[in-house]
Amino acid sequence: MTNVIEKNRRFYEKHVAELIRRKFPAYETRIAVGIAGEGSDCFGYDDEISRDHDFGTGVCLWVSDEDMDRFGYLLSIAYNELVDSVERSYYTERLRERRGVMTIHDFYSDILRIDCDVEHCRISEEDWLHLDHSCLKTAVNGEVFRDDAGVFTSFRNLLLAYYPDRIWKRRIADQLHIYASALQVNYARCMSRRDLVAAELCRAEGLKSAMELFFLLHREYPPYYKWTFRALKELDQEGELSLKIQELAEEKINPDAWNGTRYHPNRSNFKDRIVSLSEEIASWIEGMMKERQLTSLTGRYLEIHVNELLENGGR
Repeated sequence: MTNVIEKNRRFYEKHVAELIRRKFPAYETRIAVGIAGEGSDCFGYDDEISRDHDFGTGVCLWVSDEDMDRFGYLLSIAYNELVDSVERSYYTERLRERRGVMTIHDFYSDILRIDCDVEHCRISEEDWLHLDHSCLKTAVNGEVFRDDAGVFTSFRNLLLAYYPDRIWKRRIADQLHIYASALQVNYARCMSRRDLVAAELCRAEGLKSAMELFFLLHREYPPYYKWTFRALKELDQEGELSLKIQELAEEKINPDAWNGTRYHPNRSNFKDRIVSLSEEIASWIEGMMKERQLTSLTGRYLEIHVNELLENGGR
């Protein structure tokens, strides 16, 4: 738990809980409170640089649509007056959009960009298929301080339970294809043509895909792209993949490694360290898939595993 989350918990316990108990006693058990959603502080990634905007003390108060009509607007007025009265709350206008009183439906729907059925706590397979990884992580970050009614937490737990099996396998298959195409095929083709810009794009695409595969195979959602590698390092306890990912990102592109080398679809140019790292990462991914019994095939060219995944429930 970060210091910021703890600070906001203390703010809730000292000020907000007392406000609700004093002014809205009949509805105290119907208000879920916590800190979650957009912002580095909700992920525990806030630092001196990130505190130049949208940073301050405040909590989210989640209510049902009916309760918003019943008392939510009065609660919002009272909460904003409270925040404005607390010394050094640094409550910016942008932060007001991320904290304060909101409906459970709107919180999840705005982040996930779908119409969330929080009342019945369900998501259609079609919506699961198109949900963005980082949006899902944003919806379940932070901490819930109180939720007597349990509606907010029930939908949060639905998301935390991860993708349905068919969607999970299909997403893995998609990323296997992207990685193989970008780093195991097109990077070499671009370097053979001396198209260094396109080769760098292949590397960037492959890096992104490798990290997404790591999170998929660990059944975790990655955060917003600028925090993805940081989250990967935290999750990668052995550090094997994170070190290779970092080296792949930092390795200088080397056109000289392709002097006198003609492109061949079935031969890797290991004189290029980027190619070597790409194959080492692919081998690690293959090993992780075997551990999870997602493939019976052997081979680090990741495209060969796609059809088996799709045939085994991923279509």
